[in-house]
This record gives sequence, C-alpha cells and structure tokens, in this order.
Amino acid sequence: QVQLVESGGGLVQPGGSLRLSCAASGFTFSDYHMSWHRQAPGEGRELVATISVSGGAIYVDSVKGRFTISRDSAKSMVYLQMNSLKLDDTAVYYCKARHHYYSTDYWGQGTQVTVSS
Repeated sequence: QVQLVESGGGLVQPGGSLRLSCAASGFTFSDYHMSWHRQAPGEGRELVATISVSGGAIYVDSVKGRFTISRDSAKSMVYLQMNSLKLDDTAVYYCKARHHYYSTDYWGQGTQVTVSS
C-alpha cells in the first residue's frame, strides 16, 4: 500500500522557519522523483520544489534562496526546509512521488502551513 505522509506544518510568524517531512512507503523510493507542491485558498496547486532520483533540485522562483528540498533514501524521507517565511507562503503543502520513467504519481494528504503575525 503506497503512502506519503506529510508532517511538520503549523503556524509561524513572518520570517520564521519550518521543516516539512514526508514519509514514503509501499514503493521503491529510489525510483521516484520527489516534489513538494502547495495550494493556497482559492488558488491552484503549484510546484514548489522537486528533487530527482539523483539528487538534483529545482525550485520555483518565489522560494529560491529560502527553501531547501532534500531526500534521505535510507529512510525513504523527503524534507522541505523553509526559512524566511512570508505571508504568501501560507498554503496546504503536499508531497508527491513521480516514477522516473513511467510518470506514475502518488500524492500525500497535505499539511497546513500558516504564516501570520
């Protein structure tokens, strides 16, 4: 049974930090590119960051220099370190796995991040 379980969301003040975690199970983690997406209220879901099976990372311009995506293949975990958080970062954050060849996608249930003073 495939599972992606996000954790680490919460309420944080502007300028603060959070670290999101995504625990993967039920599939061969090393065969999947991993990514974080977010969806703000009334908005579509957008890609935030992705990390390939080889460890290469790509970020949306709005988070470059503030967010860092990483993966731990030994633990089947992917992380998103979020620093210098802004009000616009408020959203539900989702973890996604995509097979490197077949483009099969799996999604987590999401974790809420609220940036507010």
